[in-house]
Amino acid sequence: MRNLVREWQAELKQTFTGTRDAVPAWVPRLAEGDDPGYHRPGSAVWAVHGDMPTIVAGIRALLMQALHPGALAGVHDHSRFREDPLGRLAGTIRWIFTVSYGSTGAARAASDWVLRVHGPVRGDYVDGHGVSRSYAANDPELLRWVHIAFTDAFLSAHKIWGRTIPGGPDAYVREWAHAGELMGVESPPLSEEAMRRQLDHWYDAGELRSDERVAETVAFIRNPPLHPALKPGYRVLFAAVEGEHHVVGLRMAASLALHAGFDVRMLGPDLPLPALLAAIGRHEPRVVGLSATMPGSAARLVEAVETIDAAAPDVGMLVGGAAVDRRFELLPGVTVCRHVTDLVGQVEALVQRAGSN
Repeated sequence: MRNLVREWQAELKQTFTGTRDAVPAWVPRLAEGDDPGYHRPGSAVWAVHGDMPTIVAGIRALLMQALHPGALAGVHDHSRFREDPLGRLAGTIRWIFTVSYGSTGAARAASDWVLRVHGPVRGDYVDGHGVSRSYAANDPELLRWVHIAFTDAFLSAHKIWGRTIPGGPDAYVREWAHAGELMGVESPPLSEEAMRRQLDHWYDAGELRSDERVAETVAFIRNPPLHPALKPGYRVLFAAVEGEHHVVGLRMAASLALHAGFDVRMLGPDLPLPALLAAIGRHEPRVVGLSATMPGSAARLVEAVETIDAAAPDVGMLVGGAAVDRRFELLPGVTVCRHVTDLVGQVEALVQRAGSN
């Protein structure tokens, strides 16, 4: 019998560490070294980096860092994030853990390695004022932006969802300044107020910009190439239109999507259109699956599809059932499911399409 929890744990471990089964070799080495490191048990860094809000913080940090066209150009032109995004993520996490929990020697070695890798990363970009400029990944000001965006993201997420920080927010900013210095940041901020002032400077100077590359980055982050077991946040609604009471196939479809790892809501049979629209507004799904098997249900299914497309154009729609004829293949934004064996792949494709809109 499949152990879904173990499968989920293995995929989660693969995503964050690069290995499914064993503890990564670098983890036990964090306990080695001649000193306790820059950050000790009970520190602000241990409190922030050891809590669940780090998952949200990491996404915020990536989005913030992408707003600087110089920082994003380096990733866009030189990184393999498209081919191996999870490998890049695992490498970043290794650096964070090493600086947070390793010895000072390990922290310096890990940071020096990153700086060496970034050494050849150079090129040109267009800044927020439309001026062409050169960049280098190890430029102190670019490093400052990356450091402050990271610090702000992790502190902000923890202040919303985390527990009390020993010494308060200023302690975290001050302690994590060591990481900035290791990466070549000159005089990183030592208090939350100082960090906010520097962020405001970037905002006010107009150096940040949102363009096609940022949109591409956002679309990629919204739909990372994760295993389906790690996609519970991708919600799918299943319902039968008003007047339709046959839901055996619909329940089978919902069960398959749930087993594939999606966050499934089964709304049931005979659902009036206003109730369906209300459920879409409440649950904010990526995909809605609708069923119609009786001949009289086809017209109501067409009405439902057209109404959803007008009210929620970013939602993917999947339709199936004996009443679904060829006209549904001509409706924009609609995928017709002819067999349940195709369902999971079709849902995944719709999730990707919805996330890129």
